[in-house]
Amino acid sequence: MAKRTISVREGRLLLDLVSYGRRGPGQTDRLSPVQIEHIARTVRRVPEVMVKVSGGGTSAKAFLAHFKYIDRHGDLEIETDDGEQLKGKGVEKDLIEEWDLVTDAADSESLYEGNPGRKPKKLVHNIVLSMLAGTSPAKVLAASRAFAREQFALKHRYAMVLHTDQPHPHVHLVVKAISERGQRLNVRKATLREWRNEFARHLREQGIEANATERAARGETKTHKPDGIYRAERGGRSTLMHDRVKAVAAELLNGQARGRICSS
Repeated sequence: MAKRTISVREGRLLLDLVSYGRRGPGQTDRLSPVQIEHIARTVRRVPEVMVKVSGGGTSAKAFLAHFKYIDRHGDLEIETDDGEQLKGKGVEKDLIEEWDLVTDAADSESLYEGNPGRKPKKLVHNIVLSMLAGTSPAKVLAASRAFAREQFALKHRYAMVLHTDQPHPHVHLVVKAISERGQRLNVRKATLREWRNEFARHLREQGIEANATERAARGETKTHKPDGIYRAERGGRSTLMHDRVKAVAAELLNGQARGRICSS
């Protein structure tokens, strides 16, 4: 492109700017149908799905404790990746053996022998798939089953349990961290975003209106409480909230708290 000399004499343009900007690779001037549908759901405030990783054990003992918790010590049914329905006391130990977690734990610990402070990596990822109260538990389970099959089948072993003891139905999904080919599943923020989108899509295929929008796009900037604080507050054991209340009460007595709002 030929160079242009810019004149600064009176009566002439100081700058004559022209944008030669081009679209990035793969970008278009118009929104795709998928993007338009997503925006429409967000504007209508379609219920948002929840997908979170609640932890993951580094030992077979931790795996056993978690499965006893989610299957209520054998009272609830465990659905595995090969379609088995397991129920009853002792089935959790069968999964430990079938998934070869004892060997994986030993291999993980051996990697960090002689390295103080280094902890063994997770054997499993504990994932929670949840939807708002009033949603059909059967459809939440069906969507969770389709999600798990699409994401992990023939790669990572997994098993799930449906919980309906709370207003919002949710599924506890346990995924083995090491794949059948020896590859490790690393869960990052981008992974969780993709999982939320996919779980919402599977719910919509079940006839449930569901969305997966970034919190910032919904105008929400307040971060969620850490899981421990949230559970402590619900159980009335939160020392954090107790200390906050005491501090505000003291300020009120001293006449210092004018117009202050204490938010949790």
